[in-house]
Amino acid sequence: MKLNIRFFISWIACALVMFILFYIWHGVFLNDFKRIKFPITWFVMFAALTYLIFGAGIYLLFESQIMRSIRSVFMRGLLCGVIAGFSLFMIATVVNISLTKHLSMQHLLVDCLWQIAEQTVGAMVIVVLRGFIHDSVPHNAD
Repeated sequence: MKLNIRFFISWIACALVMFILFYIWHGVFLNDFKRIKFPITWFVMFAALTYLIFGAGIYLLFESQIMRSIRSVFMRGLLCGVIAGFSLFMIATVVNISLTKHLSMQHLLVDCLWQIAEQTVGAMVIVVLRGFIHDSVPHNAD
């Protein structure tokens, strides 16, 4: 994988879209931000950095050798989103990162589905931009 314009635009756009979805879900829809015990500015900055890392991770997963064996870029993006979303859900659950006091099985299921959906949308941003952004140097693997 090369660090080119395709990577940087796809990475930043993926991270931005996932961050916006996160902010809408937790900040507007669930109104979870009221429960944060430290300055909201810190929370937003840490979340933005986290989504930049997730965006890069999804892009790297999408371009990995094992994923390249999947011919359909749509299916590859879908699978990358599901893997990333479920992985994020598992990590957040194991280290008990939650803005909810009492976690129920229903809450965990909704959270898991939301994470999968959020990261899948991010992966689909990569799929779409990958189709529109062409590198100046042709790749043999594309």
